[in-house]
Amino acid sequence: MATVLDFLKTLPKAELHVHLEGSFTPDVPDAELAAKWDCCDFSSFLESFKWTVSFLKKPEDYGRAAKQLISSLRRQGVTYAEITLSAGVVRWKKLDLEEVYAAVNHESRRATFPVYWIVDCIRQHGGGGAMPVAKFAARHANNGIVGFGIGGDETSTPAEEFRGAVAAAGVPFVPHAGEVSNAENIWEMVRLGARRIGHGIRAVHDPALCAYLKEHDIPLEISLTSNVRTGAVPSLQAHPLRQLFDAGVPIVLGTDDPAIFGTTLIDEYLLAAELGFSRAELEQLAENSLRYGFQRAK
Repeated sequence: MATVLDFLKTLPKAELHVHLEGSFTPDVPDAELAAKWDCCDFSSFLESFKWTVSFLKKPEDYGRAAKQLISSLRRQGVTYAEITLSAGVVRWKKLDLEEVYAAVNHESRRATFPVYWIVDCIRQHGGGGAMPVAKFAARHANNGIVGFGIGGDETSTPAEEFRGAVAAAGVPFVPHAGEVSNAENIWEMVRLGARRIGHGIRAVHDPALCAYLKEHDIPLEISLTSNVRTGAVPSLQAHPLRQLFDAGVPIVLGTDDPAIFGTTLIDEYLLAAELGFSRAELEQLAENSLRYGFQRAK
């Protein structure tokens, strides 16, 4: 009988929650890399992310990062992907977003499996900062962009500030919510029309929310390693993945920032196996990942 690892390598699956910038490894000494990526809570993770992004200085850098990530996903048996580009950070760095997107989209078009893009804004920059990203998403809705997201500090700005941007984007809304805050943070994004929720693990504290997510088929994109490394949960054993799955909440596994957290998509499935998920349940998670891809769902 094949090992779990062999089983997972050949299991068709999608990656729906991965940040391009967090998949990139800067060319620096290993000791410096280890120190900069030694995050133990969410604020230190944001600093790690900011440091990593500083090495992406021009569109060609983003293109190389996309090529490397797509290659890594292909080797893991990924057959469909939606990669998040932090368009808000690109604009904050005063790079040309059109040129950066052209570079990464060029690589996705060369991929041997379908690769699409989600562009997200920075929650700390508020609704004003989100609007240009939303309008960019709308312009490229027929050119590879399938979602508009919100990342960053989920407690920094009221969700209602983003209502106009969500409407302007005209593509599915896929915000981060309920990662390190509370279930109400998820409810706020659901009310804005979220089609998927990044992380969303605080839903476990609200049975009514879990029931709503199940009834309305709104999946949570869960990243086990990330949740441990950012301190969102104290340990893998304390992660609510099993409770959410058993409550019928649709679940999709993702890596979030695989380079920073030292993980792969296969590693995330192996961690689910450590939490007691059977092969049939792992297969269900993989089927979910394909089902909830926005282009696969058509």
